Amino acid sequence: MNSTVVESLNNHPEAFADTQYLKMNAASVEKGGGQVVIDPCNRTPVEEPLSQPIIDALNLALLAEYLETEFYSRGLNTPGLIRSDLRMVFTRILLNEVGHRETLLTVLGSRAIPKPEFDFTAQGVLPDVFTNFDTFIGLGQAFENTGVRAIKGQAPNVQSDDFILTTALRFHSVEARHASELRRIRGQKGWITLNLRGNLPAIAQGIYDGEENIIQGGINLVNLTGLPATTVSESFDEPLTAEQVMRNVQPFIRGRRGRGGFHFKINGRYFRPKRYNKKRLRKAFDYFSVVFIKRNLSIIIQSSFLPRPELSNDQSSRLLK
Repeated sequence: MNSTVVESLNNHPEAFADTQYLKMNAASVEKGGGQVVIDPCNRTPVEEPLSQPIIDALNLALLAEYLETEFYSRGLNTPGLIRSDLRMVFTRILLNEVGHRETLLTVLGSRAIPKPEFDFTAQGVLPDVFTNFDTFIGLGQAFENTGVRAIKGQAPNVQSDDFILTTALRFHSVEARHASELRRIRGQKGWITLNLRGNLPAIAQGIYDGEENIIQGGINLVNLTGLPATTVSESFDEPLTAEQVMRNVQPFIRGRRGRGGFHFKINGRYFRPKRYNKKRLRKAFDYFSVVFIKRNLSIIIQSSFLPRPELSNDQSSRLLK
């Protein structure tokens, strides 16, 4: 598996958002639990000094990359979950997330937070996340939309370091393409209108709240341009704070609050997994099981997102074993 992963990464350099700063060599190493990581050859292993706000911002991004990498890897490793014509899309997204994760681990070094255990059923309220494609892709869209806004929210905290800021903005554009692609596969427009969550459940509303903003730089753009608020809101992504990001991802982190489970510190505040009302969450997510039935299952992907050359299904399967 290791050589296959490395070969695929080396053959698809566009999978990485920061290829000018970080080049991956052909060596891979095994770390605890069989996790494959790639050794960067063009960056010194000596940790560079970073301010605490930058470390906090990078660790928040790393948490999101841990989550997304494992999410897509599990999905691609689940037989029958992803249609054959969509496997390459999700394989490419996974490769992007691997590139982001390894970049963050390289920059953070020993300051990186450990990878938590994830529960993508959200404590049992999404039992079909890896058996129902609509549940899977809906959750993927939620993760990607959160990631786009999270990076924008942390940009001010890293602007003192040109390298970190440039890398973060490259991550941002790639995550935005992921979000747009998943939205289009689900039959939605590639952009967000106002604070509308589409056919996602009420529990996902926090991901979209604030996107209805029509004031930029202190200027009301509706008054300035005469354009409708819907059009103006579609032109900008709004930031999420670290606290808002954590509210969105905490249901998927395994552990018990206050019992020594996974936790980390961002902006002077400790975050830990929370318990949630399972009945309330399950009711909110029940729609997932019927949405795909109501839609035409014949989805034509008309996008340059598909890579060239493409990997065969067999190659994709071997890459993720």
